[in-house]
Amino acid sequence: MTSIRLRLLKWLVLPILVFNLLAASLTYLLAWTPAQLAFDQGLLDAATGLATRVRIGDGAVRVEAPATAARLLGAGAPDASWFVVRLRDGRVVAGEPAFPLLAGGGPVRDASIHGEPVRAATLLLPGPDGPVEVGVARTLVQRQQVRAAILRGLALLGVLFSLALVGLVWFSVGNGLAPLARLRARLDARGSGDLAPLDDAGMPRELAPLAGAFNALLERIAAGSRAQDDFRANVAHQLRTPLAGLRLQLEWIAARHRDDPETGKVVELLLLANERMIRQANQLLSLERAGPDRLGRASLARLDLAALVAGAVQPFVEQAARKDIDLGFELAPSPLAGDRDMLRDLVDNLVDNALRYTPAGGAVTVHCRTVEEGVLFAVEDSGPGIAPEKRARVFQRFVRLDQHSSGSGLGLSIVRDIATLHGATVALDTGPDGRGARFTVRFPATT
Repeated sequence: MTSIRLRLLKWLVLPILVFNLLAASLTYLLAWTPAQLAFDQGLLDAATGLATRVRIGDGAVRVEAPATAARLLGAGAPDASWFVVRLRDGRVVAGEPAFPLLAGGGPVRDASIHGEPVRAATLLLPGPDGPVEVGVARTLVQRQQVRAAILRGLALLGVLFSLALVGLVWFSVGNGLAPLARLRARLDARGSGDLAPLDDAGMPRELAPLAGAFNALLERIAAGSRAQDDFRANVAHQLRTPLAGLRLQLEWIAARHRDDPETGKVVELLLLANERMIRQANQLLSLERAGPDRLGRASLARLDLAALVAGAVQPFVEQAARKDIDLGFELAPSPLAGDRDMLRDLVDNLVDNALRYTPAGGAVTVHCRTVEEGVLFAVEDSGPGIAPEKRARVFQRFVRLDQHSSGSGLGLSIVRDIATLHGATVALDTGPDGRGARFTVRFPATT
């Protein structure tokens, strides 16, 4: 995966470093060349000063106080210095006999004395027998010190300027990419059901097309989500009405043919199939309400879960009576914030699941109370229970542990989805006295 930040830094930092290196090289040349010229001029001045001490007359050449001249040439300088006054035939009038012969070239040249590199300057004075050579030479110690100082200074400045420029580029790139970071933060902060278009007010011009394309995508996703929701809701509602009518017709037929066992058996089977279809239609409607994006669009309200359970008691009582099951309720005020329809689906599925799998003569108990960490809702039954290794699977969709049951495998997955949307947790344990099952839903405390 490529990074825009790295690409920008690569195309900005590398040229800056190259240009900085070139600028440092040019600065070095501009600083070292005048310094070298100044050193050479100092040699020529020394040679000129020595020439003023050379006396030519009466066919002879002599130097006034040669020892003093030698001391003056090297006074106060870290470099060793030599001078020479030499006739045309090579005889040395005064100074260093090993002073090199500098034939041709300019007045200041590189040379070597006693194996040590020097810089030498020479002047030619008119003599009785030809030109008289006056030369001054110095080692390169001071020049090298100055050159090293220039290099150190330029290296330090180059590093400081490079770091400053790289920091400035890094800050500028980060500041330039900040709108992208803010856009990402806005998207990360959205819930899964938030399909509202992005607000492009104050957004940089370069991001406006991206925001427009993203808004168009969100609009298409919202349209598809609405179509799916409408389809599920319509299917569930359209199925419930004719199925309810069919049930009434079948009950009427059963009442008319009580004395006909064969017809009664057929009608009983049809009623069971009709009941199963009604249950599945109701679960489809519950599944539509418990979709991952539904709670964000639902209106949460303060309600009492115990009162909600009490209001839904009658269908459970009739269902338990038909199977000779002892259905008990232990309800205490349990205020929380939630969606009434979703929580009603959660209660219906858990209680109906317990009654469905509890054999005749068994017991089902519904608990609802406030605890320290929030609200606790539990359903206990004396049915066959669920083995520990199979408990995680019961919350998966379309999973039925008992192939002979009439369920569709959706009820407990709907319970899990509704609990998750309300920030609650669902736990499955063994029922009281080590028998049956106990489903516990813990809702967080609300302020």
